[in-house]
Amino acid sequence: MKRSIIKSTGRYVPDRHVTNEELAGLMDTSNEWIVQRTGIEARYWVREGEDIGTSDLAYEASIIALQRANWNPEDLDLIVFATMTPDVNVPGSGAFLQNRLGDKNIPALDIRQQCTGFLHGLEICDAYIRSEKAQKILLVGAEFQSRYLELTTENRDTAVIFADGAGAVCIEAVETSEEVGIITSILHADGKYSGALRAGLPARKSGPAISPTVIQNKEHFPYMDGKTVFKLAVTRLPKVTEELLAKANMKIEDLNMIIPHQANLRINEAFRERLNIPEEKMYNNIQRYGNTTAATIPIALDELMEKNMLKPKDTIMLIGLGAGLTWGGVIYKMI
Repeated sequence: MKRSIIKSTGRYVPDRHVTNEELAGLMDTSNEWIVQRTGIEARYWVREGEDIGTSDLAYEASIIALQRANWNPEDLDLIVFATMTPDVNVPGSGAFLQNRLGDKNIPALDIRQQCTGFLHGLEICDAYIRSEKAQKILLVGAEFQSRYLELTTENRDTAVIFADGAGAVCIEAVETSEEVGIITSILHADGKYSGALRAGLPARKSGPAISPTVIQNKEHFPYMDGKTVFKLAVTRLPKVTEELLAKANMKIEDLNMIIPHQANLRINEAFRERLNIPEEKMYNNIQRYGNTTAATIPIALDELMEKNMLKPKDTIMLIGLGAGLTWGGVIYKMI
């Protein structure tokens, strides 16, 4: 039976390290205020004026993952690119990444599922491998969000959270009778909450996408209803965890590690406490990276691999909730 195995991982963040103290000099906030509400102590942003895009961050993470897998770019059958901050609206960033890697003619698929983009990407890759349409796939989650942030007190709720970075994984088809690799996945969406977390120009409105009214109303900056998102996350993440475990015929005790999307440390702690998950079984790194949206889970996974915190036969759960509203998770067993 074909199984989808994570062959290697890689991560990349820009070299501009932005502390809470630096943000306190730009708006009415403080290290204490940010840490108390989000858990974030620092994050990485692309330097102002640098001529790079989201695909450039993705390229750096991808090269690391490819080298660790001992793959050449031409070995790939597919690129899947998860982002909500593409280089340009058209074409997708996957095409830019494909070109930089030197891959000719292989498909490059962009997916726009925001915070759950990497989870959707894993399910897509698994479907390609199980159907034998691909053998070697590069899956990337990358964001360049700092260019969309309004660094003012009025918009500090989003300005202090979002960050830049990329994570990549090489996924390979392996023929085995063992229950390893991607075991199961569950994904949900509820468009009723599409207004709770949104960003971008108001393309639905008539007239030019960029107009004096759009700029005046600041509709081009991200907006988040933090209370609604928090409430939904702490109820739906435990529920989808139970759904995943039931589908895989497992118990919470069978999991060796849970990697949640790094949206807010308070959300992850509330989720952990609701399910009585031991602290050592949940990995958080939002303190150091901020919320890199589609990149949070692959960045965290790469750190765990680098630190040798995952062993052969360990079972892990990747889980998240974000804009859309979308939420879901994946259970994966190390080979």
